[in-house]
Amino acid sequence: MKKKYNYISVIVILLVLIIGSFQAGSRVLNEEDNKIHHFEFLIKSTDDVTQPDQPLDGPGGSNYSHYGVRKTRYGFGGHKYWIFEPFGPEPESAPLIVFNHGFTALNPIIYREWIHHIVKRGNIVVYPRYQRGILAGFSEFNSNAIQAVKEAIQTLQDGNHVIPELDKFAITGHSLGGGITANMAAQAASEGLPVPQAIMPVQPFVLNDENADFADIPAETLMLVVVGEDDTVVGDRSGRIIFENATQIPLSRKDFIIQVTDTYGEPDIVADHIAPICLPFFNTVDAMDYYSTWKLFDALTDYAFYGINEEYCLGNTPEQRFMGLWSDGTPVNELIITDTP
Repeated sequence: MKKKYNYISVIVILLVLIIGSFQAGSRVLNEEDNKIHHFEFLIKSTDDVTQPDQPLDGPGGSNYSHYGVRKTRYGFGGHKYWIFEPFGPEPESAPLIVFNHGFTALNPIIYREWIHHIVKRGNIVVYPRYQRGILAGFSEFNSNAIQAVKEAIQTLQDGNHVIPELDKFAITGHSLGGGITANMAAQAASEGLPVPQAIMPVQPFVLNDENADFADIPAETLMLVVVGEDDTVVGDRSGRIIFENATQIPLSRKDFIIQVTDTYGEPDIVADHIAPICLPFFNTVDAMDYYSTWKLFDALTDYAFYGINEEYCLGNTPEQRFMGLWSDGTPVNELIITDTP
């Protein structure tokens, strides 16, 4: 069973499971010969193989330097943005991360657990809305996101927030937000944004009518492009466009990463388009987060900002590919790393 769902999907799945459980119970009662078989099937064994938990430390780990996250919201419509800051303790300053959402993911609750993970590691996160509404057209999405980030930086510098360390600036984004991430990096210098030290478009989609020239992404920027092998929404075409056209970045500073599905244990670890969704209270965080998107972005920013953990994000190393162990010790299917997608 796939593990990541939006709210509507969760409700539908719950209804299906409830109805299915009644039907299954009826079959068990009416089919005496199969009673034991059905009972054993319906009752989960304590010996079932389960996913790896979040590691205690290292990239993707739970050894946080801050225990709290402060959220504030500013602006209106396509220029609305949220700021997430660490506290407990509250630092005087922190690196600045921009998180660009997927199409219609107008509220950051969709990615809450990943955002909180980034912030509790000691970073500020800015979440630009860039869409006026769910049915808004695609025009001006890139410019809206850039304008919101500019306004967020001004807000952060007004004396009432953690001061952004603009020499430690990185961008990530999912789906349409992955395409905006690449555009923002290419346009940063001309638009007056800080030069990003690292970017990570995840399962990106690029709009042909708004694309910047990805060759303008600075050569010093570290870049990971992440796609899912079972992403049937956008596939890997846009990811390849970004990777192949970011020609100024040497291969030693960028990698193309393919997430791989693994159905060995329960629940499945699924490399589909909604894998990065991290809703609270719906058990939507799993090994694909801990050992893939979270680990990779943690390590990428660690290496860009502090010169550490390169082996977890670049170079097709065992540490970069590693996806943890199922509860019986079997390795989870590794990430595929390539420079020739």
